[in-house]
Amino acid sequence: MSLMNNKQIKDVLMHELSLEEAHVTIQGTHVQVIVVGKQFAGISRVKKQQIVYTPLMKYILDNSIHAVSIKAFTTEEWQRYRKVITHNPHD
Repeated sequence: MSLMNNKQIKDVLMHELSLEEAHVTIQGTHVQVIVVGKQFAGISRVKKQQIVYTPLMKYILDNSIHAVSIKAFTTEEWQRYRKVITHNPHD
């Protein structure tokens, strides 16, 4: 099976998890996933990652996806995170 592209991975996550947002970046064989959804409220980082891995597992097992890193946020967490990463103290 061939490697999955950004859109395919995003479509799987959006459909299977009913997310508000999904951002997928692929560099070589490494996939970085950032997902945003209300289902991540009040749960640990490990549990968030398990939720996101579940719909991807069959693609990982058949080597359509290799290395994956996951960041999962609630809407509020995502808004705070985006402010932190876009804040430039020199402005």
